[in-house]
Amino acid sequence: MPIATPAASASLDEIELRVLQIPLVSPFTTSFGTETVREVIVVRVRTADGGDGWGEIVTQQAPLYSSEYTQGAWDVATRWLGPALLERGTLAPEDVARVLEPFVGHRMAKAGLELAVLDAALRSDGRSLASYLGATAKTIPSGVSVGIQADPAALVETVQGYLAEGYVRIKIKIRPGRDLADTAAVRSAFPGIPLQVDANSAYTLADADTLAQLDRFDLLLIEQPLQEDDIVDHAALAQRLRTPICLDESITSAKAARDALALGATTVINIKAGRVGGYLEAVRIHDLCRDAGIPVWCGGMLETGIGRAANAALAAMPGFTLPGDVSASDRFYARDIVASPVVLEDGHVRVPTGPGLGVEIDAEALESFTVARATLRR
Repeated sequence: MPIATPAASASLDEIELRVLQIPLVSPFTTSFGTETVREVIVVRVRTADGGDGWGEIVTQQAPLYSSEYTQGAWDVATRWLGPALLERGTLAPEDVARVLEPFVGHRMAKAGLELAVLDAALRSDGRSLASYLGATAKTIPSGVSVGIQADPAALVETVQGYLAEGYVRIKIKIRPGRDLADTAAVRSAFPGIPLQVDANSAYTLADADTLAQLDRFDLLLIEQPLQEDDIVDHAALAQRLRTPICLDESITSAKAARDALALGATTVINIKAGRVGGYLEAVRIHDLCRDAGIPVWCGGMLETGIGRAANAALAAMPGFTLPGDVSASDRFYARDIVASPVVLEDGHVRVPTGPGLGVEIDAEALESFTVARATLRR
């Protein structure tokens, strides 16, 4: 469903970018490494009428999950993308992708800039991002992503803690050698919980026999078992498994989603706005999947309260039928950079209703985590 009423145009005067380094409450380990500090780029746009808009570029410090990374995103945003938007001057959020289209790739950087323009324009309109996107839910069920722990017993203990907090779905990270025993331990301890696993591209088709053994654990899905460009191999793997395959890293656009569905490579899709180039492209993927009867859910990139609020609005759209990774802020951060961090209420997260993203920035926290900044002007 296309956006019913476009947002007002914003006249951009200035774009400020900051690199933040925010300590995590505990190490987060996946198949591609361990993070103890979340490095992220925050975008602030200033408009001619004095209004601000905020966005978040969800790259990581190193190009491990994605080819995008902090310094690469910083370079392209300050040298090319930001200046292109400022040169255009006045533009609607729906125009951002077209203005930035000549620059190949860099979807996370584009998404962060688009979100900041969206926030500014919607604040000016007095409209929430949720209403703009066509969201229908007031709260969304919250799942939690659990990194690889020291051993299966430690994993069970960690999962127990999140279940006690009220999370309605558990996702555990897996990799070769840390898959079957970990999954068996969690399923044995918690037979009835909604459970899924995420491989972050750690396997190849040669591991099909191992992955097939996950069928016995009654999982919601296996997320991104193979490399992002292994679409044909994912289709072949899907023929070997009863458990649904969900694609994450492979879904970089609505076209990529359409191709994956046509090949039978996936029956569930994880939509991450940063990975696909922005929230408007995320809506296109939502619409494609809704029309095809394909369930979708909203993945996470350890966002701050900026991206977390935007994800909550996205996940409140009607096609998001599975619990996503929009968890409470304190899952990752002892202190967030928004004045009212996301909290868990009976296993759900409330969708912001204020203008724009519906959050206000904690200026003191923002300043304390800033390690670099740049300001671009017209």
